[in-house]
Amino acid sequence: MIILHHLNNSRSQRILWLLEEIGCDYEIKHYQRDAETMRAPDTLRAVHPLGKSPVISDGDVVVAESGAIIEYLVDTYAPQLRPEPGSAAHRDYRYWMHFAEGSLMPPLLVKLLGDRISQAKVPFFVKPIVKGISKQLETSYSGPETAQLLDFINRQLAGQAWICGDELTGADFQLSFPLEAAGSRLPGFNSHTNITRYLERIHARPAYQRALGKGGEYAYA
Repeated sequence: MIILHHLNNSRSQRILWLLEEIGCDYEIKHYQRDAETMRAPDTLRAVHPLGKSPVISDGDVVVAESGAIIEYLVDTYAPQLRPEPGSAAHRDYRYWMHFAEGSLMPPLLVKLLGDRISQAKVPFFVKPIVKGISKQLETSYSGPETAQLLDFINRQLAGQAWICGDELTGADFQLSFPLEAAGSRLPGFNSHTNITRYLERIHARPAYQRALGKGGEYAYA
């Protein structure tokens, strides 16, 4: 039996969607973030030393990290969700699997941290400095970098339903979270019409809707 160790408002929602899409038997163990620190509870350390989610256990096998979990589940239970290994399509699939966290998430995290810095409670005479640092991070890195990456994804999705073509693959599950996070935070995100239609297709899938019902609170970012 697969067990998904699921944290609210986290990347593990995309793993829950994948499990629903595959249709295999699984169990959810729910964990809640600390309301003040937004960190995962220490009880997750009993599952994996880093104490983070998502993590799955499948018998004696424990797998952490979203990309590794998706690859494990697809390879083990749903090979139809990946192109033939060794093919050009499979290389493309691998690229997008790594792109989601390797290229797209870093500037989004910088944006998130910059927003938190600018909203932090500090003495009034420090506030302009704090806001200036946040603005500099956005104008010099996170803003232009994210814009370039979203334009790239938007072009990739032109004329096709999914990130690797006309068939849903594991890469779509991996990419869903950073795009949802971007959509919840970035002004002008909806101007990327291919991406917004892509997310609409994801959100309309019955398996995605079932996963939302089972996963609990999910605010994307």
